[in-house]
Amino acid sequence: MDTKPNALGRRAMCTLAGIALFFSAASFGHAGELSLLVNGKAIHFNEPEGANWNEKNWGAGLHYEYAAVSGKWVPFLTASGFLDSNRNRSYYAGGGAMRRFPAGAASRDLHFDLGAVGFLMKRVDFKNDRPFLGVLPAVSLGAGPVALNVTYVPKVDPKSRPLVFFQLKITVGEF
Repeated sequence: MDTKPNALGRRAMCTLAGIALFFSAASFGHAGELSLLVNGKAIHFNEPEGANWNEKNWGAGLHYEYAAVSGKWVPFLTASGFLDSNRNRSYYAGGGAMRRFPAGAASRDLHFDLGAVGFLMKRVDFKNDRPFLGVLPAVSLGAGPVALNVTYVPKVDPKSRPLVFFQLKITVGEF
């Protein structure tokens, strides 16, 4: 019996539910900014000889930043999909907070953010394709409507390798 149509249907429903949850959660908070995420690069460490990891992790997602709390902490929601290190589709949704260190007088000048992201993720080759929870450190360096997000992913499985994951964040508007 072919289960691929059911798997595709479940993925579509999970994706739609995640998007609906993302936007409904964003509407309950203070006005913030919606950004487009462009996933693009991973750099793997301690690669075994002959390894052929995918380091072009193309994909897209959304990032919603709430107004800063006490002018320092920026809470956010995020959801994205990308091709992982084994060229499989991976999806995550979650949120977190970043401590903002502004480098200029205006709120949209150069800034450095440091924090963490908690998420629910689904990967074909991890946890038997079942969603799992995770928390990772995150850094962002931005100027105006553009920022570079960087996340460190430690070795979490005997087959995996630690890596650094890069995203481009482009703010599209205030909501």
